[in-house]
Amino acid sequence: MASMSTYAILGCGSVGHAVAEELEEEGKDVLILDRDEGRVEALRDQDLDARTADISEEGVAEMVSERDVLLVLSSDVEANKAAVRNVRQRGGDQFIIVRASDPVTADELTELGVDVVINPSAVIADSALRALETGELEYKAKQLREILTDGDTLAVVAHRSPDPDSIASAVALQAIAESLDVHTHILYEGEIGHQENRAFVNLLGIELSPLDEEGLSEYDTLALVDYAKASEYTLERDPDVFIDHYEPDLEFDAEFMDVRPNVSSTSTIMTKYIQEFDLNLSEEVATALLYGIRAETLDFKRDTTPADLTAAAYLYPFANHDTLEQVESPSLSPETLDVLAEAIQNRDVKGSHLVSNAGFIRDRDALSQAAKQLLNLEGITTTAVFAIADNTIHLVARSKDIRMNIGNVLQDAFGGMGEVVGHSTEATAEIPLGIFTGLETSEGKRDTLLDLTENAVRTKLFAAMGVEGGESTNGG
Repeated sequence: MASMSTYAILGCGSVGHAVAEELEEEGKDVLILDRDEGRVEALRDQDLDARTADISEEGVAEMVSERDVLLVLSSDVEANKAAVRNVRQRGGDQFIIVRASDPVTADELTELGVDVVINPSAVIADSALRALETGELEYKAKQLREILTDGDTLAVVAHRSPDPDSIASAVALQAIAESLDVHTHILYEGEIGHQENRAFVNLLGIELSPLDEEGLSEYDTLALVDYAKASEYTLERDPDVFIDHYEPDLEFDAEFMDVRPNVSSTSTIMTKYIQEFDLNLSEEVATALLYGIRAETLDFKRDTTPADLTAAAYLYPFANHDTLEQVESPSLSPETLDVLAEAIQNRDVKGSHLVSNAGFIRDRDALSQAAKQLLNLEGITTTAVFAIADNTIHLVARSKDIRMNIGNVLQDAFGGMGEVVGHSTEATAEIPLGIFTGLETSEGKRDTLLDLTENAVRTKLFAAMGVEGGESTNGG
């Protein structure tokens, strides 16, 4: 029994000729049938096994009956249909690839039993788009190189309280800039509050510095990465570089802008630049980018595009998977478990939105963990968990609903009352307790404080989410 497939090309114009040469170069056994005697003679002069035959005639089915794969590539679509019909009527079960001319013809060929239909115009269009994407990236990379090398120092600013996609994108841009001998710092506002994010930064040894706007003037170039969904822009200086996978809600006057809503993470865009700049990819940068893509797509479960997958596939061999496992599975402290239990007990669900009061806390990071864990409950797309500590209401919200910008929701609900930071998928708020209660915290007033804040915070949150009229399911 032959271990290698055998092939027949029926109709050998320019397309068939190119396929035949490629198969022959790979050492395949190829039979070529074409009705043009002069063409067949020329093919034989190239030592190809070519024979004269009209592929629409019934006898051709017998000639190719021992072949495993048939490529019917004539420009005469009616002849192609006849060839397929004759092969299938004879009982041939070969794998058949056929050239069509339009979608209607493609449907007709599929009905005749073709395995793969090729529409040349669609193939050319796809090839043109790929060439356009490649050329555009090359052009963009050249632009980016010119802007970065126009100075000696670069500040890369991640969005406020940065998440993995923002941090990883900043790390990648830093790697590109430093390969061009541009001294680079990654800066951020707010805090790296979530336990996973802190583990991510610490395990990979990523150096991030708090943003000092006065010191920003010392840098020749300013870049914003993954910044589009920031609820506000407080810097007086316009960025020189802006790279994101979202169209910005705010207007940025940047000399270089690369915004690609057709991918699901800024880390995907930065991976393309890493490839275009042909960087020697370090384990740290690869691990950061892969985690950025996975975090932004919820481990490829949310809005994942082919570009995200190909970027992840490129990064995968270079990444440290033990480190990724450590980042993604941080241990839960006893207090975190207590806060999570309290949040589950006190949950209030309207539609796919969950709001919960975790009571009094000491560890604010436990709120982030609780908000993340509750997002795993069936049917839940948005969570908000709040608690009281140090005369302040601390609130953490998360969302995987692409129609909702949770940063804007918290800004609408509490922006005039306290400090709100965050973006489309994760945000925090800190509200002075006195705004709701007029009371100072004391042991005897704990229950009163909880009662006074709980209804006010829940009501404002659900109203800002647009679900105040929903059915409520209380876990308590």
